[in-house]
Amino acid sequence: MIKTNITSRHFKSHETLNELIQNGIENLSKYNEEILYADVILSFEKTVNSVKICEISIKLRDKIINSKESTDDFGKSIDKALNKIETQLLKYKDKNKKDKRDLKKDVIKSI
Repeated sequence: MIKTNITSRHFKSHETLNELIQNGIENLSKYNEEILYADVILSFEKTVNSVKICEISIKLRDKIINSKESTDDFGKSIDKALNKIETQLLKYKDKNKKDKRDLKKDVIKSI
């Protein structure tokens, strides 16, 4: 289970939003098992016809991945931000695989 800090600025978030965030963060562990913790910040700009903003920050062992999305609904903002995090995690995982392969080749050459 990934430690998740959820902050709601200027309002109190519902349990359904918190569960949506918690499930989304838990699903990210299938892309990278090295996630230490996640910080989620929910906020809005104006009280009438407001834009809902979701900021997600994921801390890995050696990197921090951030995403920020804004729509007219918190559910949509959370989903979009999680999708951005997924693509960034996949890119990070792909780059690390290449680095590990290169290190193995260097070790074999030096022997």
